Amino acid sequence: MKHQNLNIFAAWFFMLQTLAMGWVAAAGNALLEMLGAPTPEGSVAGRIVGALLLLLIIYVAWHFMRGLPPQGKPEGNGYKLGRRVLLAGNVLACLLFVFQLFESGIEGHNTHLVLDTFTTAFGYFAMGCFAIGFSLLYQSSLPQEKKS
Repeated sequence: MKHQNLNIFAAWFFMLQTLAMGWVAAAGNALLEMLGAPTPEGSVAGRIVGALLLLLIIYVAWHFMRGLPPQGKPEGNGYKLGRRVLLAGNVLACLLFVFQLFESGIEGHNTHLVLDTFTTAFGYFAMGCFAIGFSLLYQSSLPQEKKS
């Protein structure tokens, strides 16, 4: 498993992105404003720059910690299920993030309303997936009881 921690890295990024979506976009807008680029609030450029800043912060944490918690043990209980649940959360949170980037281009009111409702639900469901997935990975790292 060459890229086994990529799922956890993406989960940390998408979890924080989903939780603090507005704050991340505001940080991106503030950075662009400091650099002299006038950006309206909630612009796509601000969202992308904010996401890149968040990605940089998570990368620095990953680099200095030599991995992100929880690592889990492949032989532990719940490890495979935890990885799969995290992957499901990553996919749902990614759909929410992509929708936030392209929502200004959706012209139909009804289409926008339906997509906004679904992707908002995706965000809530993704947060549940992250909680369950991280819990299962943590559980897999605990010492296992030996049955005699």
